[in-house]
Amino acid sequence: MRDDAPAAPANTAAPAASDTDDEAARHRRKMAARKAVQDAEVASKTVEKGLLLVNTGAGKGKSTAALGLLLRMVGHGRPCGVVQFIKGAWSTGERTVLEGFGPLVEWHSMGEGFTWETQDRARDVAAATAAWERALAMMARPDLALLVLDELCIALRYSYLDTGAVVAALQGRRPDLHVVVTGRNAPQALLDAADLVTEMQPVKHHFAAGVRAQQGIEF
Repeated sequence: MRDDAPAAPANTAAPAASDTDDEAARHRRKMAARKAVQDAEVASKTVEKGLLLVNTGAGKGKSTAALGLLLRMVGHGRPCGVVQFIKGAWSTGERTVLEGFGPLVEWHSMGEGFTWETQDRARDVAAATAAWERALAMMARPDLALLVLDELCIALRYSYLDTGAVVAALQGRRPDLHVVVTGRNAPQALLDAADLVTEMQPVKHHFAAGVRAQQGIEF
């Protein structure tokens, strides 16, 4: 064929109606089969109970996810609580909003900031102990639906609290109370006791590029 010969015309014909109908029918059959499997799986789950959820790992968002769950519960009109074991020095946007729900949210920030701020182990142990006592009191509330124990894992990691005693108390809580524990390096005993464990891993973080903590993102 010569270089200047005209190119063959492109095939611009629309697919036949029968082809389109066959594809739609295959899709319907595939989705119907998938729905049947999913419906059977859902129907087989009959247990309803209070859950122990753990958000751990080095990635960002552990506390944010826990508070999102709390917001969901508050949206159903059910009372919730928060005890923060390490945080407390900053005024955060989420606390401002959630405390606006009045009696539906009981919030206690009982930490003094990052663990390296005080440089006083006895003081850190005392703060963690007071926070845990508050947590125990809140778990005793008969009306509480969900309790967030924010950064409890940090207090356990540094042995500010006895892990065995904490896990035993969590396992012995009221059967319908949901508890969410957050923080890096969750101990194995807590992971073993949990119903749901989510490990958040960092893929990329703006802090490494020199970006400071910003209002509305970190606090």
